[in-house]
Amino acid sequence: MTDYNPDQSFAILSQVEAYWDALRGDQLLPKRSDIDPRGIENALEFAFILERVAPGVARLRIAGSHLSDLMGMEVRGMPITAFMTPSSRRQFSDMMEEVFEMPATAMLTLKSDVGDLNARMVLLPLKSDMGDTSRMLGCLMAQGDMTDTPCRFDIQRMQITSVADKMNKTIDVSTEPAPQKGFAEPAKEYDAATKKRRPHYLRLVK
Repeated sequence: MTDYNPDQSFAILSQVEAYWDALRGDQLLPKRSDIDPRGIENALEFAFILERVAPGVARLRIAGSHLSDLMGMEVRGMPITAFMTPSSRRQFSDMMEEVFEMPATAMLTLKSDVGDLNARMVLLPLKSDMGDTSRMLGCLMAQGDMTDTPCRFDIQRMQITSVADKMNKTIDVSTEPAPQKGFAEPAKEYDAATKKRRPHYLRLVK
């Protein structure tokens, strides 16, 4: 997978991901019932909720007005792959299945097959109230000429990141003593029996 390069003009996607990340806290995934529209108020027209109905198939249960504008019709109940060109749908379905199964997050850079229209999409997995990973919070934002609808997209770039990797970002702290630098004095010996540092006595040598 190629790297995803965020664009400031699509910063709304980062806001949605930050909200999702804050919801999950130290859990692997947040629940669908945790999502509060007030938490992503600025992104509502671009946001959507998916429900996984079969391997590689997810339908829009909630969708912002921007998605309906792109398709030129109401999109609730439609498969999310309706936004992809026929040649990109298999790749998108495989990616989406990986996001559900791993679980992982996905960032996509998209290009309209007709006209000058660029888009970004983020996909963030959620648990249902039953505990299975079958829901997804997403955000799709397009910029450019939307006069020709429906707008469908080809995948230009994508990045998939395991949620477990997001949780396990730790700093490797070595247990070896740090090397002494300059004129630093050596550490004093530790006497485990007395749990005290041994004093160093001076001895007179004639």
